[in-house]
Amino acid sequence: MGMGMLGVVLFLVTFGPFAIFYFAFYILCFVGGGFAVILLFGKTNSEKYLEKCEHTFLPAAPTGVPKALEEMKRETRQIKIDRRLTGSSIIDEPLQQVIQFALRDYIQYWYYTLSNDESFLLEVRQTIQNALVQFATRSKEVDWQPYFTTRLVDDFATHLRVFRKAQQRIEDLRPKKDIAEEFVETFFEVEVEMEKEVCRDLVCTSGKDEEAFLRDLCEVLLYLILPPGDFHNKNMRYFLREILAKGILLPLIDQLSDPDYVNQYIIWMIRDANCNYEAFLNIIKLSDKVVELEAVRDRAAEELQYLRSLDTAGDDISTIKNQINSLLFVKKICESRVQRLNSGKEVDTLKLAANFGKLCTIPLDSILMNNVALQFFMDYMQQTGGQAHLFFWLTVEGYRVTAQQQLDVLQSVQKDGERQSKQTKGLLRAAAVGVYDQYLSEKASPRVHVDDNLVAKLAEKLNYEDPTPEIFDDVQRKVYDMMLKDEQFYPSFRQNALYVRMLAELDMLKDPSIRGSDDGDLESFNGSPTGSLNSSLDDLSNTSSEESLQLQVTISDTVHADYEPYPVAGVCNDHGKTYALYAITVQRRNPDGSEDIWKTYRRYSDFHDFHMRITEQFEHLSSFLKLPGKKTFNNMDKEFLGKRKKDLNTYLQLLINPEVIKACPALIPYVNDFLENKAYSKGKGDFARKMDTLVNPLRNSMRNVSNVVKSIPDSLAEGMTKVSDNMGKMSDKLGHEIKNTFLKVPPLKPEEGSEHIRVSAQLDDNVDDNIPLRVMLLLMDEVFDLKERNHWLRRNIKNLLQQLIRATYGDTINRKIVDHVDWMTSPEQVAETVKRFRDSFWPSGILAETAPRREKAIRMRSRVAAKTKMLMIMPDELKHIIGAETTRKGILRVFEMFQHNQLNRRLVYVFLEGFLETLFPQYKFRELFIKLHSRSQRMQRYKQKSQSAQVASSQKR
Repeated sequence: MGMGMLGVVLFLVTFGPFAIFYFAFYILCFVGGGFAVILLFGKTNSEKYLEKCEHTFLPAAPTGVPKALEEMKRETRQIKIDRRLTGSSIIDEPLQQVIQFALRDYIQYWYYTLSNDESFLLEVRQTIQNALVQFATRSKEVDWQPYFTTRLVDDFATHLRVFRKAQQRIEDLRPKKDIAEEFVETFFEVEVEMEKEVCRDLVCTSGKDEEAFLRDLCEVLLYLILPPGDFHNKNMRYFLREILAKGILLPLIDQLSDPDYVNQYIIWMIRDANCNYEAFLNIIKLSDKVVELEAVRDRAAEELQYLRSLDTAGDDISTIKNQINSLLFVKKICESRVQRLNSGKEVDTLKLAANFGKLCTIPLDSILMNNVALQFFMDYMQQTGGQAHLFFWLTVEGYRVTAQQQLDVLQSVQKDGERQSKQTKGLLRAAAVGVYDQYLSEKASPRVHVDDNLVAKLAEKLNYEDPTPEIFDDVQRKVYDMMLKDEQFYPSFRQNALYVRMLAELDMLKDPSIRGSDDGDLESFNGSPTGSLNSSLDDLSNTSSEESLQLQVTISDTVHADYEPYPVAGVCNDHGKTYALYAITVQRRNPDGSEDIWKTYRRYSDFHDFHMRITEQFEHLSSFLKLPGKKTFNNMDKEFLGKRKKDLNTYLQLLINPEVIKACPALIPYVNDFLENKAYSKGKGDFARKMDTLVNPLRNSMRNVSNVVKSIPDSLAEGMTKVSDNMGKMSDKLGHEIKNTFLKVPPLKPEEGSEHIRVSAQLDDNVDDNIPLRVMLLLMDEVFDLKERNHWLRRNIKNLLQQLIRATYGDTINRKIVDHVDWMTSPEQVAETVKRFRDSFWPSGILAETAPRREKAIRMRSRVAAKTKMLMIMPDELKHIIGAETTRKGILRVFEMFQHNQLNRRLVYVFLEGFLETLFPQYKFRELFIKLHSRSQRMQRYKQKSQSAQVASSQKR
């Protein structure tokens, strides 16, 4: 301590009191100088180290920003755009416009906010054009005929089959579940059972899964059609994928799946057909949707309010009154229907008619002559065990046709006549003996029990006489009497529910309120317009034969509702029922030289009734006196009325021909009564006229088939064979076919499992046939549900039509279908399709705005209009073949199928998958779709269930 203190004192005495501060300053300078020396030394050494690193063997890392700047400063590379895409200028021109519009409205509007450089846009355009070139090249290499004629129709028919089976299944759940919620799920359950490998429920019901599916699909398509360099550019690939998936495909699928869009398209497709009043009222009465009925009712009320507000005078008053009456009638039907549906009192029309209705009586002979009615009678006979009687009657009719045809051909063949005569008669005898053994012999099962004496006489004829077409007539007449009078057959059939269903198919349960349109269901106009009559004329009932020969009759015009003559055509409207009146000008020359002229007014139903009366009384008139045929649709069309007026004029001129009157003087009172100036009193009831209209087209159907066979020997595939000079070589075949045709009991059950497979799976690939035509017929079979158990006769009719078409036209029908496909895929039609697409998306070159969703009432009225259009285009001939009720159900089933958005999406995706599988057959798109749809939980449950069933069956074995 002492030494330290001494040192401090000496320091202060020597250096002074400020020495401490100087010392601290010196120390600080020393430390700072040391840090400066170290910094300079480190910098020098660091620079030397970096210089050594520049000489390393590894490549130097490029700098990103300077490199990008350098590329941008370079001169822009010129990109040459080749405007050729498909090789057809008429297609390329609108397609280039579509590309230009798409780039302008989907890319340029945001890209120009980032850069003015055109190279990116040119690169995108070049990429799109390369993809289109690849697509066009591939399309030219594909044969599209199988796709359009087979695959497309098969996909639609299979979709319809799934829908129909879902409808049938949901009907069983009606008392238990809410159909609106369960139907879509039931549909996809049936799809799994039908497809077995695919279920599209996720892409059709989940928006998120649908977008993911489209992205995956578009990425695969880009891989196939883009150049490798563009595809491996992730930014470009994802950019194009999103545009294609969410900008093009998804909006297009949304539009095509919209039921309202489908309804509008149906109306547009059938725009040339005039709306039929009867079909419209049929739809209203059949509708079970309250919203549809309310929409029509409200629209009718609006129209009524408008018409009542009009200030009109003169001729327009009658027209407006008729329109008001029609609208009131429609409004009343809608209100009644809505009230019944809301009250829950809706009943089955067939049950109501069976329990309380007054049913029409159809004679047995008319039933046997009508294919539709015969089917129901056959079902009933099958239930009662009397099918053998009916099959015997039908088999004999078939034998008579074949025998008559073969004998007629035999008479016309002169070469080697004796040998051919023996062969033909031998074959006919074998066929007749076969009929006898099948139904009348003691070993027959089931056996037709008739008078033993008749059977014995028939057996004797078969043994000792040459077979004739009439050899079975006595027995057949006896069997007919048994079916007619035996209480368990025809009399009981008239009390059975099948009889009511038959009437429905024949369109004879129709409510009177929806009848009309010149079909004879309304009373004729009672009297004639006062202003157009000569009131001084006497009655024609006492006119002599000589006076009647002085008659001149002509139809001057048709008459509108106000009963004033119109030179072209017009209709009358009576409480909503429309029909035409024909003004007949009658001119009679009296013995004193004076003339009497008057007009009488008749409907077509009056002509029809009059024709039936005179042809029944004077049968020979029917051979030359022909009444113009009826027409259900567009029978109020001016052109049709003009043609009918001309035909009825010809009919009247032939009727009053002096030679006809002289040959048949008893006809005069009937003609006078018809031409009298008074209301015509119909001699036939409404039912009789309807039956005559119904039965006439198919009357004597078996003999009509005989006439077809005579005129076209090659037209039937079964029961007939080609008649040629070497007839002996084909005798065995003819005998075999005769036996197969007329000794085979008709099948009553469909093939097992045919309802659980695709429609095209029913085609036999080993059969040399017109596949497109067969698929079209299968589609008709599916639309009208002809595979139902009790529809075997309709299937036979369909087969007969198919055979007739094939025999008369050969491959012509197939060629017409193929030619139509070629026309659809021709450059001109493809160009038209591209133009329609362009004009739809860019009308007048401007991107179309998203159309607002239409009001619910408008959508419902479109539904009614679309159903009406579809129902009215069905020809009467189709109803005569498969039945009116079946036709209506089939058409309405197809329409109802399009009223579900999810189901429409499924159909669109099915078409898209088929299109891609056809376009790229070598890339196994089917396996890809199975993989993409494997995410479905419903599909996974079905596979697990199938595997469990297989394990269980293997364990049992």
